[in-house]
Amino acid sequence: MRTKLISFVLLCGFAAGALATPQIQHWQAASGARVYFVEDHNLPMLDVAVSFPAGSAYDKADKKGVAGLTHGLLDLGAQGMNEDDIARKLADVGARIASSFDADRSAVTLRTLSSQAERDVALDILARVLQQPLFPQEVLAREKARLVASLREAETKPEFLSEKAFGKAVFGTHPYGWQSEVKDIEKIQRDDLQAFFRSHYGAKDAVVALMGDVSRQQAEAIAQQLTAQLPQSGSVASLPAVAGLQAGYELRIPHPASQSHILIGAPGIARNDPDYFPLYVGNYILGGGGFVSRLMNEVREKRGMAYSVYSYFMPMQQPGAFQIGLQTKNEQVDEALQVVRKTVHDFVAKGVTEAELRAAKQNIIGGFPLRIDSNRKILDYLSVIGFYDLPLTYLDDFQISIEQVDVRAINDAFRRRIDPDAMATVIVGGQAAGETK
Repeated sequence: MRTKLISFVLLCGFAAGALATPQIQHWQAASGARVYFVEDHNLPMLDVAVSFPAGSAYDKADKKGVAGLTHGLLDLGAQGMNEDDIARKLADVGARIASSFDADRSAVTLRTLSSQAERDVALDILARVLQQPLFPQEVLAREKARLVASLREAETKPEFLSEKAFGKAVFGTHPYGWQSEVKDIEKIQRDDLQAFFRSHYGAKDAVVALMGDVSRQQAEAIAQQLTAQLPQSGSVASLPAVAGLQAGYELRIPHPASQSHILIGAPGIARNDPDYFPLYVGNYILGGGGFVSRLMNEVREKRGMAYSVYSYFMPMQQPGAFQIGLQTKNEQVDEALQVVRKTVHDFVAKGVTEAELRAAKQNIIGGFPLRIDSNRKILDYLSVIGFYDLPLTYLDDFQISIEQVDVRAINDAFRRRIDPDAMATVIVGGQAAGETK
């Protein structure tokens, strides 16, 4: 899940280069849903995504896990169809329903042939999945048992333990730091899912993205078909503000693994943050650019302490995490930590060079064509633009925004936004346990 979540967020951080960007059309459906559409007849395909503010951060404190199970059961039984019927009918027309889920969003996607016979069947199924889910009791019981077993297994794995502890360390009591426990899942009832669906899957909060081989008129009809019977509830309230860390924090969790998993970070930026571009380009230099990043050079190339080390910002509705991660041998944890911390301190204090900035800009802009080379990738952009209320010119403007970033802007943004002495550090591995502040 984490890998998917990171990959999805990274898609949102690239920009338009010389390649022509898709022309985005936007309107509000009669249902109240916001619609984003790119018409393209090069392939006989239609891709659709419908997103809602129904991610894990919208759980209630005493009902953690409800959002995830609601999302997971949407396509496991809908009006007039059980899960086998849904799977069989989709297969008969060569269509596929998939989904994505994170702290902010729940999204359901459909890929279908654009020919009317196949398209109509696929869209009818999607409409019922979105608007008339059944949440069958027997399916809920099965999925709860599967999730409980998965959680119990995950609790033995260092990567899960580190992410769980890191979320709590960075976000405290904010919902972004919540993790479902076995006891949370076991007490979830069907009524909880139905209530969450009614309150968080409303038409007014829905964002419909369409990409492919249909006309504007057809797209308008499709968007209305998929949202007309959604709950007509009031808009979902925004998530609470994320508080910054005031001091450094370190937690060591013992684990028998031969390598320690290390996560370091703090609250970062929201999706519409004015510092987004300087921080994005700067982070490419620090730890987001793979083998050309400073962290990789210091930790791997010079010292061979880790196979990989990275950093990234995860922009969300509220500030998501700024995170640094690596794995290293237990006996060299302290040395690796010292190198990482010094690298970050030097980066914030001394800033980037003109040569680093030129190379980062070239790589970011030069890699853009690969980011919009499929209908599905463009659909992801449409969903993000719609959900986070980004300008329709986002793809066109990105290259300009990247080009306008200068050394001063990066250095100023990092000094204001990242305090190397007020970051949470979680180490899972070795035998020593405890926490320091």
